[in-house]
Amino acid sequence: MTQDSSHRVVVIVDENSNPFELGCATEVFGLRRPELGRELYDFALCSPEPRTLMRDGFFTLTGVAGLEAADTADTLIVPNRPDAEVPRRPAVLAAIRRAHARGARLVGFCSGAFTLAEAGVLDGRRATAHWQWVDSFRARFPAVRLEEDVLFVDDGDILTAAGSAAALDLGLHVVRRDHGAEVAAAVSRRLVFAVHRDGGQRQFVEHPLPTAPDTTLGPLLEWARGRLGTPLTVTGLAVRAAVSPATLHRRFRAQLGTTPLAWLTAERIVLACRLMERGELGTEAVARASGLGTAANLRAQLRRRTGLTPSAYRERFASGS
Repeated sequence: MTQDSSHRVVVIVDENSNPFELGCATEVFGLRRPELGRELYDFALCSPEPRTLMRDGFFTLTGVAGLEAADTADTLIVPNRPDAEVPRRPAVLAAIRRAHARGARLVGFCSGAFTLAEAGVLDGRRATAHWQWVDSFRARFPAVRLEEDVLFVDDGDILTAAGSAAALDLGLHVVRRDHGAEVAAAVSRRLVFAVHRDGGQRQFVEHPLPTAPDTTLGPLLEWARGRLGTPLTVTGLAVRAAVSPATLHRRFRAQLGTTPLAWLTAERIVLACRLMERGELGTEAVARASGLGTAANLRAQLRRRTGLTPSAYRERFASGS
């Protein structure tokens, strides 16, 4: 296994931090990747105190580096916690300002947006926060351009996620930005988590949980992934699953929070991104091979999801670029 990346990701853990978001950061950035044959990041935790009491006293974190480790970060993930109205430690805010001043990338999960805003690095910038705290955030930080109903916001060197589970969405987005769609897809498969979720945060917050476990869609999804370049239809998927199209829609909504057509389109975009990264096919051929049909449709779908044209995507992510 090779260590081909010197990009250092450091997570600041402070008093009353949420264990879930810490786990998300560790899962995405800190685990070894034998399936890829290389490590993606140099990962570390740090804390302003030798002993850090986590949220609601669930456990105490010890044995991590001191806050000085934040000064070595290329990407710094800032503390988040449920008591968003309580001021952060001055030492933590100073470490964030130093990181920002030297050009490090800053990431805030959930209430981490409050930490970034309190440090003063979000003024005039785009960000998001949990939907429950939108009014409070706007009242405290009117200079921040807060965006609602999104899972995360990528504003270049500062990225924020709307809620706890959205930390995984943002983490996979960062991996995709750094290493491309194929590596992000491999990480998402290991997490058993969709590399891309359609819709805004309220769609997921308000979506009711099924009253009983439904038949798994796993076999159908794997079957469809192997045939994305063919003319798959919702009716065809329903026939394959031996259910009606209406039942298939209900299962997709219950288990994935999306529709069969939206899932197909998202998977085809992921495949198209992988093909463009390899650089072996032109835009028309990528559109056909991924099932998107035409170069015009590929351009429209790619721009909607990534903000990039095919040529810009190749320039940024293709092998050798």
